Amino acid sequence: MPSETVFRRHSSASFHSKRPKIMEKIWLDSYEQGVNAEIDITQYGSVSDVFCQSVKKFAGQPAFQNMGKTLTYAETGKLATDFASYLQNVLKLPRGERVAIMLPNVLQYPVALFGILQAGLVAVNTNPLYTPRELEHQLKDSGATTIIVLENFANTLELVLPRTQIKHVIVASVGEMFGLLKGSLINFIIRKIKKMVPEYRIRETVSFQTALKEGAKHVFQPVALNREDTALLQYTGGTTGVAKGAVLSHGNICANMLQAKEWIKNQLREGKETVIAALPLYHIFALTVNLMIFANAGSKIVLITNPRDMKGFIGELKKQRINVFIGVNTLFNAMVNRSDFAEVDFSELRLTLGGGMATQKAVAEKWKKITGTPIVEAYGLTEASPGVCCNPLNIEAYSGGIGLPVPSTEVELRDADGKEVAVGQPGELWVRGPQVMKGYWNRPEETAKAIDARGFLETGDIAVMDEKGWLKLVDRKKDLIVVSGFNVYPNEIEEVIAHNDKVMEVACIGVPDEKTGEALKVFVVRKDPSLTKEELIAFCRTGLTAYKVPKNIEFREELPKSNVGKILRRELRQSVGK
Repeated sequence: MPSETVFRRHSSASFHSKRPKIMEKIWLDSYEQGVNAEIDITQYGSVSDVFCQSVKKFAGQPAFQNMGKTLTYAETGKLATDFASYLQNVLKLPRGERVAIMLPNVLQYPVALFGILQAGLVAVNTNPLYTPRELEHQLKDSGATTIIVLENFANTLELVLPRTQIKHVIVASVGEMFGLLKGSLINFIIRKIKKMVPEYRIRETVSFQTALKEGAKHVFQPVALNREDTALLQYTGGTTGVAKGAVLSHGNICANMLQAKEWIKNQLREGKETVIAALPLYHIFALTVNLMIFANAGSKIVLITNPRDMKGFIGELKKQRINVFIGVNTLFNAMVNRSDFAEVDFSELRLTLGGGMATQKAVAEKWKKITGTPIVEAYGLTEASPGVCCNPLNIEAYSGGIGLPVPSTEVELRDADGKEVAVGQPGELWVRGPQVMKGYWNRPEETAKAIDARGFLETGDIAVMDEKGWLKLVDRKKDLIVVSGFNVYPNEIEEVIAHNDKVMEVACIGVPDEKTGEALKVFVVRKDPSLTKEELIAFCRTGLTAYKVPKNIEFREELPKSNVGKILRRELRQSVGK
């Protein structure tokens, strides 16, 4: 799909020529916020262009802050170029080579990401909490030859390294960006006192600081990039549960940034916002919002390395004059249920954006009561970079819906036969726009299933549209389970559990959960009656990231099946609902 294509913005194909006047009223109201304009995707040639312009425009202003250390835009830009120079001149990585980033929200992350992209390379975002099995699959599938990893997680990398194409390992430490004295103290506490760095042995590693110093000794040669060049391989389960790399181009990411910026521009103050980045930057939601939208606006982005340390997290919030907060329902819920959260100064908070999973009404109401601002819900998916729809910023109360399509975006609601449904009827949501991925990495058949001949992306989500044009999700076509904003696919969970010698059959479904939105429930037919829930949970922890480990396990004598022997998850969901 050419990046220059101009897209009409509408809420359903049924409105091509019969758009109701009430819809015009909604759009005219929204126009005051700048949400009705089409975007000009020719403004930027690449993600690197976006960041370089911010470096020039906001040079002396704070860009990223973490644990009291602040990098200005000029400093971040210099470090990113030094890192790009190291990749180009020392490692001599060819254009298009894949480089994995296995970092939490630390100062090295933006330096690494923008450095990789500046060097004409492709960033492969990797969850630091991956198990060896998950990490090995992603590294092998992407073909990454270089990885930047925080030392806290290097032991996991060591276990899979021989079976991957990785040739270069760059190891970062939490303290190395804080100067010799403070940095050494931080690293001593983390390594020796808290013992948060498991022992590992990887030959011929290079420290992140050494890479920066070596890169600075060489002259970086700028790489000409365009919107069609691949920027990210962003891994997602898609519809099958097998992790696939969504190929997101520079144009895709820039387009989604511009779409979101157009949506919020009347409330965006360039060079003045303080934004809390608690969601992991390796997740596409946080990457596009925090690293693109607000870096483009010259904001100070406060990186929270460990939001699970709620006491420390809220302590950091008390030090800030917060203007923008990005989160998911799980995080909002954990915060509003702490007494010290109300002690944070929210007098300057003007925007709270929720995504990744549906925000529960009770949580949204508590958040507004304490902070004075509503949670503005957005909807997207990895394959769309990720933004597709959002509620207007002037919404006053919880809507339970996903709002309207962002600028230059078309959506259609289709039935099982691919025909458009009437207003008020449920249909599968399809989306087309300049933010839609190029396809899945090395998987043309999967790409053909996901994107039709007209360039519309199948989301797998079932939605309805009311007479005003507002969209609301009602169900899922696929069996995707969303736990705390993270996608979990039953096939993956079942595959891991099925490898237990004491398991005969297994099925996994999602069930409602007040804390995480959804939780995993597993049904198991035992081969060995001695198998216990505790034993099975411990087994799962060896092959699954923490949020994928099921805690709710039910043993049964048999599982419902179709006449061809397929386990019927639908009947299991129905039995739980009784």
